[in-house]
Amino acid sequence: MLSYLFNYLETYNFPGAGLFNYISFRAGMALILSLIISIAFGKRLIKYLQKQQIGESIRDLGLEGQLSKKGTPTMGGLIILGAILIPTVLVAKLDNIYIITMLISTIWLGSIGFIDDYIKVFKKNKAGLAGKFKVFGQIGVGIIVGSMLYFSDNVSVHKKVPIDYELSSEEKLVTEEHTTLPKEENSKWIKTDDMTTTIPFLKGNEFNYNWLIGDSNKKWGWLIFIPIVIFIVVFISNGANLTDGLDGLATGSAAIIGIALAVLAYVSSNIKFADYLNVMYIPLAEELVVFISAFVGACIGFLWYNSFPAQVFMGDTGSLALGGIIAVFAISIRKELLIPILCGVFIIENISVILQVFWFKITKRKTGTGSRIFLMAPIHHHYQKKGIHEAKIVARFWIIAILLAVITIVTLKVR
Repeated sequence: MLSYLFNYLETYNFPGAGLFNYISFRAGMALILSLIISIAFGKRLIKYLQKQQIGESIRDLGLEGQLSKKGTPTMGGLIILGAILIPTVLVAKLDNIYIITMLISTIWLGSIGFIDDYIKVFKKNKAGLAGKFKVFGQIGVGIIVGSMLYFSDNVSVHKKVPIDYELSSEEKLVTEEHTTLPKEENSKWIKTDDMTTTIPFLKGNEFNYNWLIGDSNKKWGWLIFIPIVIFIVVFISNGANLTDGLDGLATGSAAIIGIALAVLAYVSSNIKFADYLNVMYIPLAEELVVFISAFVGACIGFLWYNSFPAQVFMGDTGSLALGGIIAVFAISIRKELLIPILCGVFIIENISVILQVFWFKITKRKTGTGSRIFLMAPIHHHYQKKGIHEAKIVARFWIIAILLAVITIVTLKVR
């Protein structure tokens, strides 16, 4: 909203109005606003939750320090959602297809998590929203996001190809449309609206989903793309949910992932960096840098209250939204195949639960008494059972997340 206002004021030579034309300035504004909102609004919300006695009910699992968390306010994910949505609405361009996609994903998944927390807290039902309804909601996000990204005419990529490259029916030569495109004698830029993504570590690192079904146009490629989007959203969203078991673990990991995504989005949306690094240039994706800046600020601001010992828990309101946002964002900038590296912490947590349940059922069927791979799943509880302090586990997981984030960024050059 503010960008439209200052663009209008710029026509009257209003001092400083031109700053809103710069992505770096608006991204910085979004980050600062989200930090202020999360810290200021967070204190008020925590007091309100305490007054309403909206506290976490704790099952005694024999973990050190677990029972001391009983009664800690939950549903703090509202702080994160507010700190993401308000700066985005104020600073980003709301008619941008990518911003619309991210807002839908954030509100939708946040609402699912809120319903789950509401049932747990106010209805006193520890099971919360039935798992199948959570999954249905996540599938709904996947269908909407996949359809928007696949069929929208505003979603496209620009690629640099050899001068003798023959255009397909779905490709167009970029000429006057972008006069700032670097021009070289032996290459040219083309525009395509197919769903091409990035394969890490390979020199010719582009892959078109339409190829999987031998389709040369967009007629049937969505049959492959949308299910892949659904799988990624469900898997990463649930991974973030499972990671939210120790103070600051999910929030800090999400902030680290967000910083890496911000770098990838900025590079992909800046023609000069895209040309230098020989990556796909994604027009209009620069607004995603504004959104992810608000996301990082919201996570860091929430850590003010969520770091050990936590004064508030995010609940499913926050964790489902965080994972879903990361998944949708990575897909939007064509970096979803980097998720196994970038979101390694979430994936490890998810897989640890899957392996634990699978192995328990297999051994119980064979021996009548189920055995376990880990002392407890998700895996962060395994280390708690081994006597490692919660704060140390979180710090070590953050270090792993930083390492994975750096490796993800390095893939821009390592092919």
